[in-house]
Amino acid sequence: MITAGFVGILGAGAYFAAGAGKTAGPNAAAVGRGKTVFQQKCSVCHYDNSEQKKIGPGLKGLSKRGTFSVNGNKITDESLKTWIENGDQLMPPFKEVLEPGQIKDVIAYVKTL
Repeated sequence: MITAGFVGILGAGAYFAAGAGKTAGPNAAAVGRGKTVFQQKCSVCHYDNSEQKKIGPGLKGLSKRGTFSVNGNKITDESLKTWIENGDQLMPPFKEVLEPGQIKDVIAYVKTL
């Protein structure tokens, strides 16, 4: 009986330890919505399945690259948000085109590429 209890505690400990180091994955619903918005608004200029330049840079593997190809700045959720909202000399701003939630969803999607 003591052995069974000990095994149960070890099993529970292993179960929680396995999940303890994991971060929550992206919200599947947000990623799905982001993909839809991307296809409607962003895919005109950007590939999501390639690193090749279309009009703007291809976004596949963007998170793994770690920096923007145009200016070398670090890629974070906040820098992506700023870039999408304000654009630059080559990309139009989208803060008047997309709602804040849509921008957040696009970021969630782009991070999965």
